[in-house]
Amino acid sequence: MSSNNHIPSRRKEIDVMKLLKASQKVYLSKNISEFWVEFVGPEGTPYEDGTWVLHVVLPPEYPFKSPSIGFANRIWHPNIDETSGSVCLDVINQTWTPMYELKNIFDVFLPQLLRYPNPEDPLNPSAAALLQRDPTGYVTILQEHVAAHATRAKALASIPTPYGPPPKAPPPPKAPSEGVVERLEHGPAGIDGVAICQSHQWEEEEYTPEEIEL
Repeated sequence: MSSNNHIPSRRKEIDVMKLLKASQKVYLSKNISEFWVEFVGPEGTPYEDGTWVLHVVLPPEYPFKSPSIGFANRIWHPNIDETSGSVCLDVINQTWTPMYELKNIFDVFLPQLLRYPNPEDPLNPSAAALLQRDPTGYVTILQEHVAAHATRAKALASIPTPYGPPPKAPPPPKAPSEGVVERLEHGPAGIDGVAICQSHQWEEEEYTPEEIEL
């Protein structure tokens, strides 16, 4: 078997490992060719408070063929299909070369797309039309959409259950404060054997009037 046949498999491993070591959180499936990446909106844009998960599938020909990526939770952008999450990005769809790495997508290409939408080549015509007609109104609706659909909880919930982060364990029950509740064998009548005690007790001091010199 030619060594060239090992290139795609080896490049997948290398690029995925680089992505795992980068700032993004990656959720792997049982197959290295499919995974999910947590992505935070770039600072200084209306997307900066949002979190998204992108579903990534590497074709057998990767890196000679571009990866397939799509937003798993909803995003409102002229160049992203709001329903399917498909991305209109030339560097992925048309001009991809083996020189690019997965890390470039999340560090450079996607942040640039969110910073500089192209309403002339839309996948979301309504977002593109509003951006051209009313940029201020566009930002207002975008921020509302981010608040409604791009919380971290909603983003992580879009990852299939076996591959997403494990659910948080419930906090252990709090132990009762010492001296607050004591269960007695023979409690006072009418309290069913439970007496409420104060954590602190104060001794009463005998009052002594002050002497006043005349």
